[in-house]
Amino acid sequence: MPRVLSIATLYPNSHVPRFGTFVARQMEALAARGDWDVTVINPIGLPPVPMGRYKALADAAISREEGGVDVRRPRFTLIPAIGGPFNPAMIAKAVLPLAQRLHAREPFDLVDAQFFYPDGPAAARIALELGLPLSIKARGADIQFWGHKGYALKKMLRAADQASGLLAVSEALKEDMVAIGLPRDKITIHYTGLDRELFRPLDKAQSRKRLADDFNVQLHEGETLLASVGALIPRKGQQFVIRALPDLPEAHLVLVGKGDDEASLRELAYQCDVSHRVHFLGSLDHGALPVVLSAADIMVLPAASEGLANAWVEALACGTPLVITDAGGAKELVKAPEAGRIVARQAHAIAEGVREVLAAGYAPADVARTVESFSWEANAAALADYYTRLIT
Repeated sequence: MPRVLSIATLYPNSHVPRFGTFVARQMEALAARGDWDVTVINPIGLPPVPMGRYKALADAAISREEGGVDVRRPRFTLIPAIGGPFNPAMIAKAVLPLAQRLHAREPFDLVDAQFFYPDGPAAARIALELGLPLSIKARGADIQFWGHKGYALKKMLRAADQASGLLAVSEALKEDMVAIGLPRDKITIHYTGLDRELFRPLDKAQSRKRLADDFNVQLHEGETLLASVGALIPRKGQQFVIRALPDLPEAHLVLVGKGDDEASLRELAYQCDVSHRVHFLGSLDHGALPVVLSAADIMVLPAASEGLANAWVEALACGTPLVITDAGGAKELVKAPEAGRIVARQAHAIAEGVREVLAAGYAPADVARTVESFSWEANAAALADYYTRLIT
């Protein structure tokens, strides 16, 4: 059985169990096929003296089998706020001795990176030292943010030149990769997966009752529920949804996620006199998301940039149409009217998109059919075929 060594800074652990869950599901689905042996090295970045949130992260640096995947968590030295230029080298320094020991015990066939920066350049160094082919996956922010920083782009281009293959989560992201100088002929599209047993339309009335019981989100007859699932950071655009609420007087908004923008979003809701209609649910266990999404009438996420957001696919699978911006692979997903609307990143455009979707009254089953091709099994099959091409 061929063996892949995947380097993934974007991976869940006991301290941040929702961080990079889509990477974990991908690698677990690949391992479950039984035709690839999967080892993940999830390097944990810690300052020289871990304090505060870093102390809890240090405690989570535990290696063990998770979902059929051998997950190793070495620590690397992180310099908060200014470590960006140095992270690939620090990761490689921490990971290489472990990779060499594992390779000597049972050789790998391929080295893989699950994020283009800092994972990609670090994985390139490890693949070079082990004499193995290299694959690097791009997911969105790694290209749209790091790809426009000179020091990072230089390392990314060098790693891409070494790589036998590159992955992109959407056609749109592939074009973004080419625009910063990455080689088009090496890029394969690899769409995200979906847990089809978990994400499916649930009864709306029952879901709203659970939302009221568990989170005290009380809706009256005729009121609309909007959901926004994503980190509370400016790039995700929750501020535009809050600004749209005065034009949607019957709408409540639930925000799922945590982030540095939370305080400013709460203040904005107060300033817009809609704080009684904005509900902060925090980070939720993955199993709770289908209840929130099925309770909602629309999922709204006016992001400035994306690859192809898992939250989009999960909402549609729950029968909940989207109102999103033309970011990343949005047009690759919203191809039918029942999938929702793509709107400008402006409050009034969001309000108009919401009104259009509500007036259309799409049946949840019809919305869910727009993503019937997505599954973790299909994702893993495509990944296995791609990996096999790189080693044969």
